Amino acid sequence: MARQRVRLSAATGFLDNIKQGWSAQSTQPDLPAGAAAAAAEHRRRLVAELPGRRIAVASGRAPVRANDTYHDFRPDSDFVWLTGCNAEGAVLVITPTADGHDAVLYLAEPAGPELADFFADPHHGALWNGPQPGLAEWSEALGLTCLPLERLADSLRGMTPPTMVVTGVDPLLDAVGDGRGGAGEVRRVCSELRRIKDDWEIGQLREAVDATIGAFGDVAAALPAAIEGGGERWLQGTFDRVARSAGNGPGYATIVASGPNAPVLHWVRCDGPVRPDHLVLLDAGVEVKSCYTADVTRTFPASGTFSAAQRQVYDLVTAAHLAAIEEVRPGRDYLAFHDTALRVLAEGLHDWGLLPVSVDEAMDPNGQQHRRFIVCGIGHYLGIDVHDSPHASAAAYHGGTLEERMVLTVEPGLYFHPNDETVPPELRGIGVRTEDDLLVTSGAPEVLSSELPIHSADIERWVRDHQS
Repeated sequence: MARQRVRLSAATGFLDNIKQGWSAQSTQPDLPAGAAAAAAEHRRRLVAELPGRRIAVASGRAPVRANDTYHDFRPDSDFVWLTGCNAEGAVLVITPTADGHDAVLYLAEPAGPELADFFADPHHGALWNGPQPGLAEWSEALGLTCLPLERLADSLRGMTPPTMVVTGVDPLLDAVGDGRGGAGEVRRVCSELRRIKDDWEIGQLREAVDATIGAFGDVAAALPAAIEGGGERWLQGTFDRVARSAGNGPGYATIVASGPNAPVLHWVRCDGPVRPDHLVLLDAGVEVKSCYTADVTRTFPASGTFSAAQRQVYDLVTAAHLAAIEEVRPGRDYLAFHDTALRVLAEGLHDWGLLPVSVDEAMDPNGQQHRRFIVCGIGHYLGIDVHDSPHASAAAYHGGTLEERMVLTVEPGLYFHPNDETVPPELRGIGVRTEDDLLVTSGAPEVLSSELPIHSADIERWVRDHQS
């Protein structure tokens, strides 16, 4: 006779036993200093833009990978910006008052030994995942009123004041939000506010960039092992391990593209070999605990020495990069640095005989022949998201002007695919991108990633120094 499987939740002896003999165990939220104060100021700015409106934003939930396994949880970016909280399944409700606003955070109270979820919930239960902060701990850390998630529906009941619910993040908020709109407007306002960074945010980005620079050095030091057989995956693993140690991990899927893979803009497969004669394009960033991320790219010779053709392409990209940085000034059109970099690249390509038209014809909106070799943009805002402020209006983003305290990337490149028969054989399979993170100041921008070299001779020296 087959033995019947016993469910622990039905075993009375186990249930009586598991409830007993546990000492109190409390865990404090692991938040960067200043996160709560910065989030309070962000809420104040949002309320000033949307007066008289009640706003609900969720942190979200870990996506299912397969069956009962999950991808890592990462909270919604607007939620983080408004709370500093990284708890899964939490919801922030901001309610206007006569003299400002009230903010309440709704969270699930961790299940204690007296509840079945203590042992029966493999996704949240303490016996599976370790202790979690409770409402009191979160309230103390964030300076917010924290209430049980079960009370969320009551807080949103009624139509006064008008409520804007950010939907599509958490099914629970979608359900209790009762079809209220306003998600797009909240998203837009948050994105446009997030373009201007405060001192705390700039500090977080400095920390992310500094950690990224260190990780780039570790990748350079790992080149011999990659050449010996570890390949791109060895270098990707090297960066991701350092990123995981320095913060949350990579801020986006790390790109390690060696040799003929380098022209592929988002080569996140990282499954190719690394040869001594290859260029290696590393596009990566560390996300620190506050969820702010760096985004840096360098292209370097695996051997420590450029070939003549590699140096030719690299030096043209460097010229475009430096020219673009000069355009990053307050009051300039956002697209000025983009246009300047593309003109430098077009002029170089024309000099090499790779343009079928003049530079001016190529730069015409209806021309763009040079874009065959760079179909992507030249930069973007940076912050909590690697491509920050994603919901800003076109007028505020590409149609806007640069302001002090904006942080953005500049990343020109040239990408000659190995099967592109319009370029000379010696250029085929060469891809080069250089990307720095810039803080807009009253004068010249501060290049946050300036400790990484740019010029070809300096890059060669940097690689060799890390392998000595």
